[in-house]
Amino acid sequence: MRVEHVPDADRQLGLALTRVEQVNPGATARPIATRSRPWRWVVGIGVLVALVLVAPVAVAVTITTLASLLYTVTVWHRTSLVRRALRHDPAMHVSDAEARAIPDAELPFYSVLIPAYGEPEVLPGLLAALERLEYPRDRLDVILLLEADDDATIDAARRIDTDLPVRVLLVPPGEPRTKPRALDVGLRLAHGDLVTIYDAEDHPEPLQLRRAAEAFRRAGDQVVCLQARLFFYGGHRNLLTRWFTTEYATWFHLYLPGLVLADATVPLGGTSNHFRRWALDEVGGWDPWNVTEDCDLGIRLQRRGWRIGILDSVTMEEPNTDVLNWVKQRSRWYKGYLQTFQVAWRHPRTLVDDLGWRGVFHFVMFVGCTPLLAVMNLWFWGLALIWLTTRAAFVQAMYPGWAYYLAVAVWVLGNLSVVYVSVVTARVVRRPDLLVAALLSPLYWVLMSIAALRAVVQLVTAPSHWEKTTHGLTLDAATAATAATAATGDPA
Repeated sequence: MRVEHVPDADRQLGLALTRVEQVNPGATARPIATRSRPWRWVVGIGVLVALVLVAPVAVAVTITTLASLLYTVTVWHRTSLVRRALRHDPAMHVSDAEARAIPDAELPFYSVLIPAYGEPEVLPGLLAALERLEYPRDRLDVILLLEADDDATIDAARRIDTDLPVRVLLVPPGEPRTKPRALDVGLRLAHGDLVTIYDAEDHPEPLQLRRAAEAFRRAGDQVVCLQARLFFYGGHRNLLTRWFTTEYATWFHLYLPGLVLADATVPLGGTSNHFRRWALDEVGGWDPWNVTEDCDLGIRLQRRGWRIGILDSVTMEEPNTDVLNWVKQRSRWYKGYLQTFQVAWRHPRTLVDDLGWRGVFHFVMFVGCTPLLAVMNLWFWGLALIWLTTRAAFVQAMYPGWAYYLAVAVWVLGNLSVVYVSVVTARVVRRPDLLVAALLSPLYWVLMSIAALRAVVQLVTAPSHWEKTTHGLTLDAATAATAATAATGDPA
């Protein structure tokens, strides 16, 4: 493949870094150097410390009780999403025959953006997967976005021979070095009416672009994004991959459908989301400073009054088989959720005007509470361990009668409900091999809590630092190709 530098690179990078702020001031996670913000944190922490010194028991009881109530509402919210999804699947289904029946001349021009960094091993499998796409080559615009100093991946790209219309563009080094920065550069140079994103390890099913084109035609202009479902190849390798696979299945088969049915804000996944190009331009593309650019973009699109749908099509991905690699990836996701939540609440009145009180509730429950409660788990598990081993008086003081019974109810019913959802997920996707992992899911939450705590620290110390997820740990491309070719919206 031919490798090119980004034309007019300085201008393109400048637009990539500033476009979101220009279109919607205050909607970027870019660190803002002001004198007032640090003092707000200092004052807030100072007030909390003073209250703890004056009335430590009252503060502890208040915090633990509020946390228990928040847990209760969050569990109820997620259970209600699952109930909605089990009653009806809102995913837009386009059959194989319908997808193939569209005349090539009537298909829209499609841009496929693929940001990659430090991933020479997975490029051949990626290009092989894209070559299986049943889409006319003269209506495809494939852009592989590589960092200009990533010599290994650049060399691997040069060695690949393909019939796809691929442009390999080298994005100049700069900060922040993030996936959304590369995507923004690619968007400026894309030619398609529709745009999709694939990660370097992805294997989309061959008819996905045709299905998306037809689904957009049916949906009307209010639907500006379709999220395809993600699933894993090699998800049975160890207990971690089984947990991860179960979690993804719950996310894409139960939670996201439930959010769509509730007309709630839908946080996008980082790949296989398909967009109308004009909508991306309207919101300024991706925020290069946000490390979960997908979640942030989905919220900004919906704040404009547009809708996000689910496409009944599957992209196979590689799961994390290594715990440390998983923690790094999950820390980035949680940090990005916190960034998105923090940015949205800079202007609370505008947020309510855009989403309505119901939309704000869903946003708080699903985006804000996901990392927050994961962090709090460590605190409550620590208190439980101290009480069981020492019967410490201060722990008992934190849970006066009514607060104790509330906490026990939350612990029992909440944990049972989440385990039950995991078991239901294994049945929904017809994967009985995931049942044991579902029953052991409380152990998975320990990893989530560690990742969330790490995310909170990084939000302060390195908010826009992108911790790269290592891919190519399984290189099970043959399995992925078989699964993706067989998939038509049901990963089973």
